[in-house]
Amino acid sequence: MENITFSRLSEMEARFDASSAAHVAMNAVVNLGINEVAKDYAVERNIPYQFSISLDQGEITNQKRSGRCWMFAALNTMRSHIIKTLNIDTFELSQAYTLFYDKLEKANYFLESILKTLDEPTDGRLIAHLLTAPLGDGGQWDMLCNLVEKYGLVPKDAYKESVSSSATAQMNAYMTEKLREDACILRTEYQNCASKEKLLAEKEQMLDTIYHILCVCLGKPPKTFTFEYRDKDNVFHRDENLTPKEFYHKYIGMDLSEYISLINAPTADKPYYRSYTVQFLGNVVEGRIVKYVNLPSEELKKAAIAQLSDGEPVWFGCDVGKRSHRDSGIMDPDIYDLPSVLGTSFGMTKAQRLDYGQSVMTHAMVFQGVNLDKDGKPDRWKVENSWGEEPGKKGYYVMSDKWFDEYNYQIVVRRKYLSPEILAAYDSDPIELKPWDPCGSLAF
Repeated sequence: MENITFSRLSEMEARFDASSAAHVAMNAVVNLGINEVAKDYAVERNIPYQFSISLDQGEITNQKRSGRCWMFAALNTMRSHIIKTLNIDTFELSQAYTLFYDKLEKANYFLESILKTLDEPTDGRLIAHLLTAPLGDGGQWDMLCNLVEKYGLVPKDAYKESVSSSATAQMNAYMTEKLREDACILRTEYQNCASKEKLLAEKEQMLDTIYHILCVCLGKPPKTFTFEYRDKDNVFHRDENLTPKEFYHKYIGMDLSEYISLINAPTADKPYYRSYTVQFLGNVVEGRIVKYVNLPSEELKKAAIAQLSDGEPVWFGCDVGKRSHRDSGIMDPDIYDLPSVLGTSFGMTKAQRLDYGQSVMTHAMVFQGVNLDKDGKPDRWKVENSWGEEPGKKGYYVMSDKWFDEYNYQIVVRRKYLSPEILAAYDSDPIELKPWDPCGSLAF
């Protein structure tokens, strides 16, 4: 191996000092940061917040210091049905309610996974992967569907936010520590020849502890509640003694089996028009698996436009931190003129970024509109985020179509907008991907 010599350092310094542009960039970036200096004003001017198809929605939501974007995005698509049906200005479903049961189910899923892998080496890749985040905040569309189908939903007024739901780090840390300890106990007892019955009994006690912690941190979720609201005509309504499942079926009523996930992962190991799932990825043990069909980006756009044209928003997952500007809400691959500031370009393709760990899906949001040009092609997308009203334009972002191609990975649409070929691919037996495959990433 060749080391860096002091003479080599002098050569690099001399080349840097010979560039006046480098000194200007250094002074600017040291004081303001890379992205603020590199932000290209012309890009922002050329991507207005105007859309030929634009849906109305209630007040913007805020996940605060939690990784619940996938819940917020899914519940924001569902609340649109309530807002329309009940003729109200805005509405919000309880994200704390789904958080409670997601944590409980993830704990059970983790402990069951530990029991399935007792013969795996502790220092092996699989056990290391399982121990990384036993019940982290992140999730996927199919995981939210599992929660809704099993537990229903409630209005936010029926189960409000707590300190721990809005800022989950402390709660997560203690439950993660406990579950890793539980994994250690189960694996150690197995090595000491404990019976299957004893291990299962231990696991049930461990789950009781997680339930106790969740109740302490979030409060007990309601079994029944009264739903009250006032519509736009100033008429007051009351519906008493509803269960969460009754509320969902009566006021939302989406048939979640009709909604499927499409992904765009253009890597050599994942042929298009095939379905995929990921090992050890899920939350509800008896629920549906996380499943996608991999398609070209144009197929995702076509399906999203069809659903938006019918007045229904679209859940999607992307890598929000790449080439996007939080304050202005601009999402465009050219938003930062990095070659001028950093003196180098970045040329990896979408497939290469996936293969080499440079990009995965990290965040879920909602398409609430799209702008179609004179030829009917999309050039920008209206994005509802869940970070409050300050970022973007009162909480809304605008995504260029180029950004969609580069950093958008997943959408969820109704089956009726898809061709027989795509539906056949989705309904086929999925190819199982390794637990650490980039397509197993979770939205936070």
